[in-house]
Amino acid sequence: MSAEQEFDNEIDEIEDSEEQFISPEDVLTEVVDDGDEPMDDDEDADQLGELGAGSSSRGVENNSVQLFNEHRKSVFTVAGHPTEPLAASGGEDDLGYVWDITDGEIIVKLTGHTDSVTSIAWSADGEMVSTGGMDGKIRIWRRVGTENYRTWEFLTELQGPDEVMFLRWHPKGSVLLAGGNDSTVWLWQLPSGNTMQVFAGHTGAVNCGEFTPDGKRLVTACADGLLIFWDPRSPTPVFKLSPDDARFDLEGVTALKVNPSSTLAVVGGASGGVRVISLSKGEVVGALGGHTEGESIEAVEFVDVPGAGAAAGVAITGATDGKACIWDLSTMRLRSTLEHGDAVTRLLTHPAPRGYIVVSASADKTLRTWDARTGTLLRTHTGHRDAVLDASLGLGGSVIMSASDDGNCLVFTTEAVEDD
Repeated sequence: MSAEQEFDNEIDEIEDSEEQFISPEDVLTEVVDDGDEPMDDDEDADQLGELGAGSSSRGVENNSVQLFNEHRKSVFTVAGHPTEPLAASGGEDDLGYVWDITDGEIIVKLTGHTDSVTSIAWSADGEMVSTGGMDGKIRIWRRVGTENYRTWEFLTELQGPDEVMFLRWHPKGSVLLAGGNDSTVWLWQLPSGNTMQVFAGHTGAVNCGEFTPDGKRLVTACADGLLIFWDPRSPTPVFKLSPDDARFDLEGVTALKVNPSSTLAVVGGASGGVRVISLSKGEVVGALGGHTEGESIEAVEFVDVPGAGAAAGVAITGATDGKACIWDLSTMRLRSTLEHGDAVTRLLTHPAPRGYIVVSASADKTLRTWDARTGTLLRTHTGHRDAVLDASLGLGGSVIMSASDDGNCLVFTTEAVEDD
C-alpha cells in the first residue's frame, strides 16, 4: 500500500469517528528546514540491579512488585501500554525498551539513538511506540501480526527538531505531535511517516504541548513564555498569549493540560504561577497562587471529583516546592494541598470510575497515591534510591510504573479504593 493510500485510510477512520481535523491536502511534501551526570560507578549500578521487588537496600523499603533495571543509568521516561501488561522506558543510556511488567522480561530493545532517550509514547491503539531523544531523532516501532504483543519491528525514523522536548499521539488517529528545543512544532502521519505540518511561531524551546481531548486543536507552549493555540490544518495560530500580557507573564511555560471538554487549559510557569486559559476566548480567566514563588510548575492534570468543579472541572498542579495543589476551577479556589519532601515531578489521574484517585511522583524518591476528594494519603510507594523522574499508569490504573535517576523502573500496585 502506498503512503498516499495509508494516509487516505487514516483520514477515513478519523472521519468515521467524527474526529476529522486534517485533510489529505494538508500534508507537506517538502519541509524546509547534555548536562546529566551518570551514576557514580559500575559498583553502584550493580547494587541497583540487586534491588529486587519487595526487598530493601541501604535502608530503603521496597514495596514494588516488579523491577526493571536494564538501563543502569538514569531513566527519564516511562509509559504504560493502553491495554497490555507492557511498559516502554527510555534513558541516559541512549536506549529504549519495551518490557513485560509482570516479570521484567525485555520484549524489544529500542535502538538507534545517539543521545539520551527523553520521551516515549504509545499510539492510542497501542499498535505503535515512539521514542524521542536529545539527538533530535524520533523512531517508531510497530507490532507484528495480530496474535499478541510480543513481536515488534522498527518502522521508520522521523527527522524534525534538533532535540525532542515531548511526544504526544492524537487521542484517536495515528498522528504524532512533537515539540523541539529549536522552537519548532511538528506533526506526522503514521505509518507513512509523512510530515503533515510544521508550526513556527515560538521563540524558545517548546517545553510542552497537547492535543485537545476532542482531537481538533493543539496547544503548545515554550520556555520564552508563549502559548499558542493551533488548528492543525493551518500554520497560522488561532490565538497566541505572550508575556507582553502582564496577566500571562509566567517567566516561561513549563507545564500545561487541557480539560476533558476541550474548553480550558491550565498552564504553569517557571515563576510558580498558574493560569487558567479559555480556549474559546483566547484569554486568561483565572490566576491560581498556591505554589511558592519562583518554584517551577512541573505537572498539571485534571481530576474527576464528583460534584465539584461543574463544567470547568478540577485541576491538580505539582511544583518544585514539593506541593501538589488541587483546584476547583469553577471558583478558582484551592481545595487541598498534597505534600512531598521534594519536587513533584509527575502527576497521574486514574480513569473512570475512580478519576478522583491521584498519583504523584517526586524527587524525594517516592510516589504517593491520594484521594483528591478529601486530600487523603492512601499509600506511599517506596523502593527507589534517587529522584523519581517519570511515572505512568497501566492496566486501567491498577498498576503504576516509575522511572528514576537510580537507573531502575519499578512497578507498584495501586491502592484499592471502594466507591462511597
